[in-house]
Amino acid sequence: MARYLVALSLFAILAACRGGGSPDVPVTTVKRGVFISEMIEQGRLEAVNSIVITTPPVSFRYGALRIARIVEDGREVEAGDTIVVFDPSEVTRAIIQAEQQLTIAESEYEKLLATQRSEIEDLEADLELARITQEISKINLETSIYEPEATRTEIELRYESASVAVNRAIEQIENRKLIHQEDLVQRAMTVRQLTASLEEARRTLNDLYVVSPARGIAIRRDNFTTGQKWNAGDQPFSGTALVELPDLSAMRATLAVNEVDVSKVAPGQRVEIRPDAFSDSLFTGTIESVANLARNRDARSSIKVFPVQVRLDAGRSGALLPGLTVSCRIIVSESPDMLYVPIESVFNVQGRDFVWLNDGPGFVRREIVTGEVNSNFVVVAEGLEEDDIIALTDPFAQTGEWTNN
Repeated sequence: MARYLVALSLFAILAACRGGGSPDVPVTTVKRGVFISEMIEQGRLEAVNSIVITTPPVSFRYGALRIARIVEDGREVEAGDTIVVFDPSEVTRAIIQAEQQLTIAESEYEKLLATQRSEIEDLEADLELARITQEISKINLETSIYEPEATRTEIELRYESASVAVNRAIEQIENRKLIHQEDLVQRAMTVRQLTASLEEARRTLNDLYVVSPARGIAIRRDNFTTGQKWNAGDQPFSGTALVELPDLSAMRATLAVNEVDVSKVAPGQRVEIRPDAFSDSLFTGTIESVANLARNRDARSSIKVFPVQVRLDAGRSGALLPGLTVSCRIIVSESPDMLYVPIESVFNVQGRDFVWLNDGPGFVRREIVTGEVNSNFVVVAEGLEEDDIIALTDPFAQTGEWTNN
């Protein structure tokens, strides 16, 4: 019985619609309820937390870094997997050169050490001969007590000369050892420097093979020079962000809100998020922060925008990937007990809003006072009542005739 009454009512409405204007006019009723004031903004997804893989710090002596291989964008990787490989040819060449130089330096150090050892041995032999001569002169001096004064004086002078020779030989050995020590220090320093260069080159070669520190999905960053993703053949500077391993359990969207509308946005407002790639999926979130300073929308625009971050609610957000563009519906306010009608049912002529109201036999023009507008509906402040039936299109579009209220 209830279905019969509903059908009868709809039939009566359609029959009334055909009383004037074009037949089969689509209609709707004036609703009363909660009116949602909203904003639609475009944004881009990013992970709240992520591991950023950067170009390793490499000395300029190895030349510019060049990417030889880089992980596919969006590929799932495990901890320890190789993500980026840089061209190792310059570093390999430096290692070979450093090994050769180190071998030569070590050989020269050993040769110098042997030469010094031989030289000291010769000086020590000369010292021993000087001491023997001194000892003989001493014996002669001790036995010359009965010799003539002139002879004794000559013997004393020989002894003193031998003593001087001994002291000079000792001093010469000490001085030569000091010189040898300085030479060894210089050669040893060269060996240490070459060893350090070789170790650095080997560490650098190892750094050219960048591995993933954790499991995740590899997202390649954009090359700021080309505007494209980093790829093989590119030459990034040291410290440049190349690949990101996002934590997909916590995501956010970054929006750029026009300076005219930013006053409507505040932390805590609810947001509905639809990814452009699969718009049939709906996610929810909350405004997390609104920037205090504006920036240009892009390098070629003077339009000012404020960055706004939307934190997605936990749960299904893990199915989203960084870099996706999204459409965000920001719930600015919710006003209860408001009359509202679809936007397409409101017409405007010479700055005056009106609707086509069904009065039974046909449609009449009814001027209204409108209020807030969202993407689908407009608030009616005056001119209509709840459950009034209005046309969604101009019922007189074909006949060109209409009736005043």
